[in-house]
Amino acid sequence: MKPIWRWLSLVTLALALLQLYFVVRIVAMRVVDPQSTAFQRSEAWRIATQKDALRWRQQWLPYDKIPGNLKRAVIASEDDGFANHDGVDWNALEKAWERNARAEEQAARAQARLDARNPPKPSAKAPAAKQVKAPKVVGGSTITQQLAKNLFLSGERTFLRKGQEFVLTLLLEAVLSKERILEIYLNNVEWGEGVFGAEAAAQHYFRKSAAQLSAYEAARLAVMLPRPKYFEKLPNSSYVAGRAARIARRLEGAELP
Repeated sequence: MKPIWRWLSLVTLALALLQLYFVVRIVAMRVVDPQSTAFQRSEAWRIATQKDALRWRQQWLPYDKIPGNLKRAVIASEDDGFANHDGVDWNALEKAWERNARAEEQAARAQARLDARNPPKPSAKAPAAKQVKAPKVVGGSTITQQLAKNLFLSGERTFLRKGQEFVLTLLLEAVLSKERILEIYLNNVEWGEGVFGAEAAAQHYFRKSAAQLSAYEAARLAVMLPRPKYFEKLPNSSYVAGRAARIARRLEGAELP
């Protein structure tokens, strides 16, 4: 039994040291702008290994230089309770869980119907059975949760990673102000292939500084955030245009921290 307890003690110590590392990094962010995030580093490596040249756009803007329209648009589109929650929007998380459960149930029923219509054949040369497309997983992540994941974690979807994300989210909310969290998020979030932060996004899509963005342009950028690389290839997307118009009308109601 001693080797097992020794192993458990080492694992516990390693986890404690890892959390201490995260705490030190987050405390430092009160005064030091993070130079990069875990997500950016993984993207830089991916781009560097797949492209002839690494194209990278990023320019830091202090909180008071980020236009109010863009702050409000991102909050309205991504996390309308940002100013008031503790880092986790439990209501949104519960609704996302229910939507995912319903989607999985519908996919299972559709697969059962498909299997009933196309029973497997005994022949070894028979083609593989058709599969229903897996349901899209809907998240309930807040801006703080997205920042926690981007700053420190990988993109894998496991319970362990999600648990660490919750811990980091609570640490960010405990140590940093809401303004600082939003500032770091808007300066590091991905807006396209090698495009990070509000200023780089404004220059890339509208050939102007972030300070010059109209309410509608800010809304268009906000709507892109869930799938920036996808929408970068669809500049005339009717979905983006329609949702951006709705977000632009809601800007006044978005509460800033």
